Amino acid sequence: MVSPAKHREQRAALRVVEGDRAGAAQPLLSDDALIDAVVAGDPEVAAQLYERLVAVVDRTLYRVLGRREADHDDLVQGCFEQIIKTLATRRFARACSLKTWAASVATNVGLNALRARRRERAVVDRRTAAEAAAAMRPSQDDPERDADLRRELDQLRALLVDMNPERAEAVVLHQVLGYELAEIAALTGVSIAAAQSRLSRGRRELLERFERMRRESRGLP
Repeated sequence: MVSPAKHREQRAALRVVEGDRAGAAQPLLSDDALIDAVVAGDPEVAAQLYERLVAVVDRTLYRVLGRREADHDDLVQGCFEQIIKTLATRRFARACSLKTWAASVATNVGLNALRARRRERAVVDRRTAAEAAAAMRPSQDDPERDADLRRELDQLRALLVDMNPERAEAVVLHQVLGYELAEIAALTGVSIAAAQSRLSRGRRELLERFERMRRESRGLP
């Protein structure tokens, strides 16, 4: 197991990796070799780990959150810290690709960010007026449809944060990121039957919450 000091070294390496591409000159490692290097506490692999996973981390956060806000870079960094931690402590069983695992970690970071933003916005809207206007800017094709779609997507994200976390994770992994049940089971460390149960219950809960919200918005019982 990697010591806390090694964890700090690895996190520090990730902090500067965007400005230091020295690791790119190293021979490209396989996923297994890269993981073994992280487990061994080798800080020299930080650049290569970042280069391999940053695109999937960024894309996953964007799909979960629906936009890139001022703290997006901090969330990306948080994902890499979690990835390093789970690899170094051998929580990753290597039942899927490293990129798939990174997407799972980013999903949880994104959902936690949604929950935190929900709590913050209950007190004050953290977006600036410019950001809010940009988020609602319609396209040239069908402005009304696009505005309605964005509003419904934001409502669905708001409903996800109130759901059981395991069910919400299964719904996002399957419905948003497109992973199959076997992959979800491997990512979450449960059987395929358990993953199916979480997904089915999550879908049902999300639909029920959404329909209830729509009825309430229309003043219906």
